[in-house]
Amino acid sequence: MDCVKVGALILQLRKEKGMTQKQLADQMNISDKTISKWERGLGCPDVSLLSELAAILGVHVDKLLEGDLKPNEQDRGNMKSINFYVCTDCGNVMTSTGHPTLSCCGRIVEPLKAQPAEAEHQVQAEAVDNDYYMTLEHEMSKEHYISFAAFVTYDRMNLIKLYPEQNAEFRMPIQTRGTLYFYCTKHGLYKQDFIKSKKV
Repeated sequence: MDCVKVGALILQLRKEKGMTQKQLADQMNISDKTISKWERGLGCPDVSLLSELAAILGVHVDKLLEGDLKPNEQDRGNMKSINFYVCTDCGNVMTSTGHPTLSCCGRIVEPLKAQPAEAEHQVQAEAVDNDYYMTLEHEMSKEHYISFAAFVTYDRMNLIKLYPEQNAEFRMPIQTRGTLYFYCTKHGLYKQDFIKSKKV
């Protein structure tokens, strides 16, 4: 651990939060002299204090230990680079158009890799008014079901959460073209391209 880098980051984050050394110290039940020592690079926080310090400063512990917050490459707003994440413990669904470090239930969550929809995971789409009525012949038990579907175009995404013991069917607004992503709890993430008024 580079105490100089860690201290500089603590100083930066504390100022971003608009906190004085004493305010930070009071929240952690330590002396402001200890905060001053860290920020001058004359020592590093004890391991037992890292989680609390990181939570107060709003940063991951690993980034605090690195002493550096490297920004992601600037997001140009292109949804083609969208990533989906699913927590294996609670089933929480997360998305990003960049490459953040995400965590849920105390675990780091990795982006899912989408595979082309195969025969048993093909979605049928029927145009109804201004929507696609989408259906999928798929088991929907608590052990094996479609957890979510997301229709992604170049500038937007519509995400629908599905639950066990309901039908694997949903409606999505019709777009000129887009990609449908859907997540099977047993086999992973699939994708299927759609063009307006055509079944794929």
